[in-house]
Amino acid sequence: MELRTRIAGTEHWTRKGELKLFLWQKSPPTGQAPKGTILFVHGSSMASQPTFDLQVPGRPDSSAMEWFAARGFDTWCMDHEGYGRSDKSRPINCDIANGADDLAAGSKYILEKTGAKKLLVYGISSGALRAALFAERHPERVARLALDAFVWTGKGSPTLAERTKKLPEFRSKNRRPIDRAFVRSIFTRDHPGTADEATIEAFASAILELDDSVPTGTYVDMCSKLPVNDPAKIPVPTIVMRGEFDGIAGFQDLVEFFTLLPNPDKQFTVMAGISHASFQQKNYLTAYHVLHSFFSTPDPVYRA
Repeated sequence: MELRTRIAGTEHWTRKGELKLFLWQKSPPTGQAPKGTILFVHGSSMASQPTFDLQVPGRPDSSAMEWFAARGFDTWCMDHEGYGRSDKSRPINCDIANGADDLAAGSKYILEKTGAKKLLVYGISSGALRAALFAERHPERVARLALDAFVWTGKGSPTLAERTKKLPEFRSKNRRPIDRAFVRSIFTRDHPGTADEATIEAFASAILELDDSVPTGTYVDMCSKLPVNDPAKIPVPTIVMRGEFDGIAGFQDLVEFFTLLPNPDKQFTVMAGISHASFQQKNYLTAYHVLHSFFSTPDPVYRA
């Protein structure tokens, strides 16, 4: 099924204390009861709409939000503090714990606005760490949790080993500059060729339209404070999604994390031919399929 027509989006705003946070929604066709409500959580170096609602001419279903909305899900994303259209006024580095605070505020708004009981939560890269910490703090709000390009202790991660060399620089300031060359490096650092040029360029343009710098907090946390998540405190059904070539997610690190997840309704999936940014890869439909399957899994009838 290819999505031929655009689905209109709706902007929303909520507050975290005095700060304004931007949310974006794309819903199923009118009259359909949603199969579930998805909250997509972005990573360290880009806002939410470029990640989850990217439009690339000639690339069918490039927007993950539209793909899932066309299949009956109410889809949402939000810009964390310091990113995109959300508030950037505070002189802080917007670390992972602060991102989990954003998700607490954003999820409260979504649940109240839609009447949904719980959310299907997907996070990628540092967004996965934020999402996991949010699930630790508010498991009552999470129906299912998907962690893509996740990292637990950092063991076996060449990307983090290289990034740690710049840790003093990241610690010295609250924001770091980004440009088109930086965005391109996301797709060349692990395994060149996993994403096509048109998608990389569209992704970079969408990111840079909103930000020319981003907070340093998630980089500092991922280089010096791991682990920031405790698998034993995540009681919800969880999937760990790892791209075959992802340099952030060390395979054995993820296996050990997965083993300690207490809910027996859990999955571990390796996605062939994918490096780090799953939804911007040539094999993006693999990532969509894996996530759709997990989010569509019926609750167990029998439990021991």
